Amino acid sequence: MTAAREGSDATVSPGQLDSNMSLHIEESTREDVLILTLTGQITFGEADDIRQKISELAAASHLKIVLDLKDVFYIDSTGLGALVGGYVTLQNKKGTVKLVNPNKRNLELLLMTQLHTVFEVFDQLDDAVNSSFRSVRADASTS
Repeated sequence: MTAAREGSDATVSPGQLDSNMSLHIEESTREDVLILTLTGQITFGEADDIRQKISELAAASHLKIVLDLKDVFYIDSTGLGALVGGYVTLQNKKGTVKLVNPNKRNLELLLMTQLHTVFEVFDQLDDAVNSSFRSVRADASTS
């Protein structure tokens, strides 16, 4: 996968990210689920970007979000805080944030911090997207 630099037609592979592009966020939609494909790192310097993006989407009533972490090579404690903040923002609006494709290091981080008990974590994007519809059907059948 390649990512376009903001304001440029050039592309770089995730392994070639530089300090000018610590985090790239690409939006796509499948069904009514918004997928944010993240490339780079989620650290102190980028945490506000992801927190702000999720807040803007929640304010615009995009309440089903999947964060694709396939190309996120590093998350620090501030980055984890931003992910949890996004989760709380959407939970308060009866929405969901699901994680997909964390690399081994990031999955270990989720396990070590017990955040795998907070977030639904998936190996496949299709599974994460489809789970949003199972949740809706389950909610409708219990009403």
